[in-house]
Amino acid sequence: MELQGKRIVLGVTGGIAAYKAAELVRLLGKQGAEVQVAMTEAAMHFVTPTTFQALSGRPVFTDQWDARMPNAMAHIDLSRQADCIVVAPASADFLARAAHGFADGLLATMVLARDCPLLVAPAMNRQMWESPATQRNVAQLAADGVAILGPACGEQACGEVGAGRMLEPEEIVEEVVAFFAPKVLAGRRVLITAGPTFEAIDPVRGITNLSSGRMGYAVARAARHAGAEVTLVSGPVGIPAPQGVDRIDVLGALDMHAAVMARAQAADIFIGVAAVADYRVANAAGHKLKKDEGGIPPVELIENPDILAEVAALTDGPFCVGFAAESHNLEEYAQAKRRRKNIPLIAGNLIQDGFGSDDNRLVLFDDTGAHPLTPAPKSVLARQLVEHIAKLTGAA
Repeated sequence: MELQGKRIVLGVTGGIAAYKAAELVRLLGKQGAEVQVAMTEAAMHFVTPTTFQALSGRPVFTDQWDARMPNAMAHIDLSRQADCIVVAPASADFLARAAHGFADGLLATMVLARDCPLLVAPAMNRQMWESPATQRNVAQLAADGVAILGPACGEQACGEVGAGRMLEPEEIVEEVVAFFAPKVLAGRRVLITAGPTFEAIDPVRGITNLSSGRMGYAVARAARHAGAEVTLVSGPVGIPAPQGVDRIDVLGALDMHAAVMARAQAADIFIGVAAVADYRVANAAGHKLKKDEGGIPPVELIENPDILAEVAALTDGPFCVGFAAESHNLEEYAQAKRRRKNIPLIAGNLIQDGFGSDDNRLVLFDDTGAHPLTPAPKSVLARQLVEHIAKLTGAA
């Protein structure tokens, strides 16, 4: 419920992507938002107001002169009640009218008269999107402070392929959630590791662990919502990268070490969430080992580099945050790890409280002591961790 209590006016303009706006209403409501739909006349050629009324639970506005408003000023009243206006799909015609301040319909007039933020999700044919006129209009809207969401590339209803597709409803909701998040890390470059590593024994077998990557991915998402430029170095996991995050896929600890060290000096903050294997196989076989090749093969282990400690030791390196997953004696082991690696902050948890699950219980340890967080979904804990980092780094 990341949009709990937010009042959103959803403007729907004419275009085949208007059918996706119905799902957008449902998803915004699922996140706790109150959604009021306003449609252009062209939009009603694609989807009926009845559809949006059923999904939002509110009457839909289509007419600038709607008599349901006591003062006959729907364009004023609707925008004054809103925390933001989202136009999805935003047609080329709408972008042109908004950029030039037209006020010849309910939605255009509402946008002109608003005192709340405006977010638009363009949707049109690729040539319409690439048109110099459209690009000038989009540039003007961006210069005026309008948030441009997308568009995406792909196959279009006309059969052509290219830029101009409206973002999917899930992606638009994610952008709206990010828009409202406090930008406590604005302008910061954050480097994060997540997931397990896989240390090969042969081409098909290896040593790994049960880390799901969910905590690291939640931290990457929270940092991006907080305004940071986020790079995520990820071991093998089965979850998609957070929207707007640059993900670099690696397999073993040496791969992760190389990817991190190549980028650490340029980062402002490094957060080591990954469950990196302490050891790798020194004598990994180049072919699949067979049972009939002379019994159990010997496996020789060699220590992996300590990524977090190396980053923390860099001259003028980033602010470093570690993670400690323990089975017992959490405070003792976490604080010892923090001092040993010489880092200002470590987040600790007991394995039985959250390893591999959607929820967790975290305790933050820094120079001032222990700061236990209330058990919660990892997305909530990630936001709280990011806020704590912002305070310690002076960003908040």
